Amino acid sequence: MVTVEKIGGTSMSQFKDVLKNIIIGKRDANQLYNRLIVVSAYAGVTDTLLENKTTKLQGIYSKFKEQAFYKTFVDKLLIQLKNINRQFAEIGLNVIEADIFISNRIKQTLIYLDNLNEVMASGYVSKADILMAAREILASVGEAHSAYNTVNILKNNNINAVFMDLCGYNDSDYLTIDERIRKALLNVDISKELPIVTGYAKGVEGIMRVFDRGYSEITFSKIVSIIKPDEAIIYKETHLTSADYKIVGKENALPIGETNYDVADQLADVGMQAIHPKASKPIELEGIPLRIKNTFDTENPGTLITKKYKSEIPKVEIITGTDKVVIIEIQQTMMIGEIGFDLNIMKVFYNHNISYIVKSTAANSISLVIWEKEFSQQLIDDLYRYAENVIVEKVALVCIIGSNLFKKGILADAAKILGDNDINIEAISQSLKQVNIQIVVKREMYETAIKLLNSVFFQNNN
Repeated sequence: MVTVEKIGGTSMSQFKDVLKNIIIGKRDANQLYNRLIVVSAYAGVTDTLLENKTTKLQGIYSKFKEQAFYKTFVDKLLIQLKNINRQFAEIGLNVIEADIFISNRIKQTLIYLDNLNEVMASGYVSKADILMAAREILASVGEAHSAYNTVNILKNNNINAVFMDLCGYNDSDYLTIDERIRKALLNVDISKELPIVTGYAKGVEGIMRVFDRGYSEITFSKIVSIIKPDEAIIYKETHLTSADYKIVGKENALPIGETNYDVADQLADVGMQAIHPKASKPIELEGIPLRIKNTFDTENPGTLITKKYKSEIPKVEIITGTDKVVIIEIQQTMMIGEIGFDLNIMKVFYNHNISYIVKSTAANSISLVIWEKEFSQQLIDDLYRYAENVIVEKVALVCIIGSNLFKKGILADAAKILGDNDINIEAISQSLKQVNIQIVVKREMYETAIKLLNSVFFQNNN
């Protein structure tokens, strides 16, 4: 059996568990191979290189963009990476070799950045292109660091690992990402070697330009599409469960044994990514099963995601959502029967590069739920070209998801438990396909709504 596997950054930071549970596990010497492992940067490293996704704290990229003292921050990064190296000495990392590798990589990175800075300062080249190149270069550092360390540790544990560096440092090959991957694969024999692959891959199209921070899963996806393994596996620090255990409690969050890619897309739509949606599509189209496993509970088979799966028994599989959205209602008494009114509204959202999550309509109004981070006053001003009134409210979205929701009473049960607890449904959406019931509630009622719905559909034996 051939597998392509990906290990996330939080898991990589606890590499002792990765070594024990994932790479070795209960395998004998012969079972260590016929695998290819894509690794992310250690937790927090990409935040330092680019920016913190949660806190928005600036990283080295922002300092370079501002033409500030980025070199000082690069020096601090090297100290951070060397400190990480020392954490893995006890499990086999040759710290001296690892420090030399990352020092050289950082030195080369600074050369690239300095050259780009000079070109940018000249004013002869598009600043946007220079900044994107800098972002690509910086992003690659974290994955190169973790991949090299992994190979070093594995070799010192008598595992024939090979470093598959897709970062493209010190080469001027004008290759697409796919071409670079195919070229690298020519040099490995997975039946006898265990390739450890950088989650970043250099290509003429620019992986950051298209996918930004989701790039490591894109690299993983592209390798899966090229190799066509029996199974693709992503290791995360938690199971994919029926609800967020941080909200409902671990005892009430049930692992999901099997689902389909459609459900995975529904999760991604509200930010609960089993896999980046642009990464899942090629795998889905190839018909390759994807398994989500817990790094710290590998005895559990995890969640198997396939194209054709549909629960034989209609049931709810997941209760999820987000409280980081706003609802925008466009009101216009003249819209009834006006062909193209909806099209004009959609063009406004298109011009602002915004994709809505939920859409609900009435005769004289259209309600759309979007991510709060995408909201702007300019959007509202532009909508007023077509509306008498525009209302905006900070809300939460709760989703009832399953591969087969064709069961009478699911919506009724949800509405009843929410109503009985004084939670009003502000808006609602359900398509004919019946894989996702989307319910908008007041933001302050989000966690309560998740707990209530979880209790109805899971704790009471859905």
